Amino acid sequence: MVFKIYYQETKKQNPKRENTQVLYINADNLADARELVETNTTHNIEFIEELSTAALEYEQDGVNFAITEF
Repeated sequence: MVFKIYYQETKKQNPKRENTQVLYINADNLADARELVETNTTHNIEFIEELSTAALEYEQDGVNFAITEF
């Protein structure tokens, strides 16, 4: 499954919507997706979204789509 992770670069500052960034990862479930990001980055995770087939197709059409590998 592909998950879309909304995050802030650092946990040291208050989250601001304007600074929210996104990454995409493959994981078996939401808990594994969270663990992968928390283990391999210092990001402040805001939200994790499992992408449906239609949502994934839409995201793949975007210029910034890339699956992050850890």
